[in-house]
Formats: sequence, C-alpha cells, structure tokens
Amino acid sequence: MAAAPHAGRVLRFSKMHGAGNDFVVIDLRDGTTTLDPALCRVLGDRHTGVGCDQILTIEAPRSASAVASYRIWNSDGSLARQCGNGARCVAAWLLRDGTAQGDRFDVDSPVDTHHVERLADDPLGNNVFRIAMGVPRFAPADVPLHGFDAMRDEYVLEYNDAVYSFGAVSMGNPHAVIEVDDVAAAPVEPVAQLLQSLPAFPDSVNVGFARVEARDRVRLRVYERGAGETLACGSGACAAAVVLMRRGRVDRELTIALPGGELQIAWPRDDAPVTMAGPAAFVFEGTFLIGAGLA
Repeated sequence: MAAAPHAGRVLRFSKMHGAGNDFVVIDLRDGTTTLDPALCRVLGDRHTGVGCDQILTIEAPRSASAVASYRIWNSDGSLARQCGNGARCVAAWLLRDGTAQGDRFDVDSPVDTHHVERLADDPLGNNVFRIAMGVPRFAPADVPLHGFDAMRDEYVLEYNDAVYSFGAVSMGNPHAVIEVDDVAAAPVEPVAQLLQSLPAFPDSVNVGFARVEARDRVRLRVYERGAGETLACGSGACAAAVVLMRRGRVDRELTIALPGGELQIAWPRDDAPVTMAGPAAFVFEGTFLIGAGLA
C-alpha cells in the first residue's frame, strides 16, 4: 500500500465545540496542508484519531466583506454545506487568532456569507455569537425533496407499510423535521437512516425530532448526514424552528433545547434571515502525526 502524501506530517489543530457539537479546526491558509476524505475520516475517528462530528478548515475569504472562509467535512469524509455551531466556533477561532476584529464581522461558509455578532460571554466564559444563517427555502426543489411538486407544511411518505410525516426545508443543507411526543424515546437512528436512504432525498437529509414544550421552547434531537446523531445541530435547530413557526406552533423567537445545550433562534418574518445565538468553546490545542499507513 502506497503511503499517502500526508504521511509523516504534523498537523496543528484546535478542538472546539458549540453546545456539544464538536469540531477539529485546522488553518489551511498557509497552503502547506490539504485535506481529503481519507484524512478527515482518520481525524474524526473517536478511537484512533482526534474525534469529532465535523472538521472545519479556515481558508482565505471568498467575498469582499468576509475576513475568512471555512469548509465543513463530516467525520465520514463527506463535505457539508452548512453548520451553525461550526460557524460560531470559526468566529471564536478567528477572533482569538486576530483575523477578526471587533464584535461584528462576516465569514464565508460553503453556501453564503454570514454576518457574525459577538454577544456577552456566557457564565462559563465561553464566547457567545449570533449568526445570520440565511433565508430558509421551502420549495421541494430547493431542499431537495423529490416526488412533490408544491410546497407543503407537512409531507407524507409511505415505506414498507409505515407512514412518515415531516416538514422539509433547506438551510443551505437539507432538513426533515418530525414532531414527536417524547424526544427521549423517539426512534432517532432507524427512522433517520431510513429517510436518508430514500430516493425522495437525493442528497440525503438531516433529520430532526422535535417536541413543542411551549410557544417559546422546543426540545430537539438531530441525526446528521455524514455524522450520525450529534449533541447539537445549529442548522437543524433553525430548521425545526422555521418549520414549526410556519405551522403556527411556536413564536418567532424561541429556545431550542438540544442534548448538548440551548440555542436561541429568531425569524422575524418569512423573507428575513434566520438568526441563531449560542456559545462557542475551546477544548484543547493539539498536533496530530499523520501516519504512514494512511492511503
């Protein structure tokens, strides 16, 4: 087996998390390091690598207003297009690095340019940021969701005599949102894996299981494509909020409670961007020796 071009190199990284959704953050701006699916799988492995839900790469900005851009790799080596918790961690990393200055700046994600606002730190001293996550798109072609010509508040799919009802939206990545009576008891993994495998979702889908606890509070678990169930999913929190808002089930500002923490979501009107606020925490700094066995 031929050694990978990465073999023997030392990779510097920051381990971070946003409400328990954890990341390996790597600065690629000097051009000496590249990532590929195989290396991302090695880094993401929780037994033999660093361990994370996603890898975030800091790169040169793509738009005139942004201070930097970032890409998102899932722990299975696939690329993602949106990550709200990751956006906050990138913002905190750029402020600590000195690339970003002040309490307001822009960063480029794979799908958009996001305005970042730094808020007061949380009681643990973690940075808190509000991120403009973009305007949600509900048309089936935008999700993408096949088999439906018109937008609906609720879609129904039948498979093997079972019926699945869900809302669907794109937050730059595809989401299905299922209302449940008990989030803790919801069959998250089997139902999510089934929906992800169906032709109706040609790009797979992130699946959220939501329970409305009050007009201003929703409890949520999310099974992400490429990563499995995570302790928090920022774009999934936005997706659940806007689906439930359109149904009239919740207010336009609310708290989404996830297993790893709480996020504040606001969507003032249908044509406005959704905003998400929450913490970003540094866990540790490290170096990773890329093994010669990687191919």
